[in-house]
Amino acid sequence: MPMVHLTDETSAKFEGRSRAMAMCWMFGLGTLLSWNIVSTIGDYYYDIFPDYHPARVLTLVYLPSSLATMAFFLYNESRIDTRKRNITGYILFFVSNFSMVVLDLASSGRGGVGKYVGVCFFVAVSGVADAHVQGGMIGDLALMCPEFIQSFLAGLAASGALTSILRMITKAVFENVEHGLRKGALVFLAISAVFEFLCILLYIFFFPNLPIVKFYRAKAAREGSKTVASDLRAAGVQLEFDQHNENNVNPHERLSNTQLLSQNFDYLTDLFLVCVVTLSIFPGFLYENTGTHKLRTWYPIVLVTTYNVSNLISRYVPLIQCLKLESRKGLMILVMSRFLLIPAFYFTAKYGDEGLMISLVFVLGSTTGYPTVCVMTTAPRMYIGPEKNALGNILVLSLQSGILFGVALDWLWIIGNGNF
Repeated sequence: MPMVHLTDETSAKFEGRSRAMAMCWMFGLGTLLSWNIVSTIGDYYYDIFPDYHPARVLTLVYLPSSLATMAFFLYNESRIDTRKRNITGYILFFVSNFSMVVLDLASSGRGGVGKYVGVCFFVAVSGVADAHVQGGMIGDLALMCPEFIQSFLAGLAASGALTSILRMITKAVFENVEHGLRKGALVFLAISAVFEFLCILLYIFFFPNLPIVKFYRAKAAREGSKTVASDLRAAGVQLEFDQHNENNVNPHERLSNTQLLSQNFDYLTDLFLVCVVTLSIFPGFLYENTGTHKLRTWYPIVLVTTYNVSNLISRYVPLIQCLKLESRKGLMILVMSRFLLIPAFYFTAKYGDEGLMISLVFVLGSTTGYPTVCVMTTAPRMYIGPEKNALGNILVLSLQSGILFGVALDWLWIIGNGNF
């Protein structure tokens, strides 16, 4: 295997950057594609499971499985093989999506409790896969440059925008076709299964061999990170350590998870509260509490698409350095101000029209993606390799905790309206 020296890596630091960013975007797309497809084909599940609140129940199934798995990974973060973790996650995504296609075909598109339980099970499998991949990838990319995290986060949002736009296309194509909702849903699930398989191939054979990825992983290894060892071996890299190199950090000198949590408590609070507000409204409120309007069955699809597109656009804004908010106080003010969206949605649903609701949803999506990217790309900068990986996992755990809490609060919208 080739011996990698610091001078060799420095010359490789900028080689493959654009390809790495493209792959990070693809990995982000694959990470949330399964879940966004499930939420986007919600109209199909409401058609076959009309009494089971699928938008809310499936979210509650997905998130606890993801959160519990993420907590396990965080506790064992320094000993987890990141390569195996991410590959396992994408394989689970593939299995989940493929199995949902098989389940629907086996049941001939009928509803029923048995099929609903099956759908819930495979959604839970996707939640476990999410914990594998999202925490693993954020932790791994935190070792590298901020642009990689931004690309990954943009890919997460792109999965929602892409599925929403495709859903509008398939709804238009299949609207007057017999069993059109079901056919459109099956097309989505099949596309997702194929894409997850592509992510597996990219991560195994291409991403580890990019020179810039080798550079950052080798640097992290010299700083004491053990999570990148198998990725370096897969890329044919053997490190040569210099006993007098200041980058050779004793892993026992790294900050503990408790210290990292204490130093970044405001960042973690930002992510938690962003998700609490967003998931208390999206997607359950948009499907069940906005009433019927001129757009009829198109209305929730338009709202979900608006959210996903605005979320995606806002995640590119921090690439413009003068527009990136790095002030910790400023981020907290922005995050706290989002709580005004909750009464705004309530009164708009009760008294407003479609145009005002669509505008509010655009604001909701924009103020979800922008602060998320600002926090994720700013928080890890001051730390060494093992600490960056740990902090990346902590940030994802905080984000997912906020999502779960927000989804639980989403149920409050239907208490007392006769639909609970």
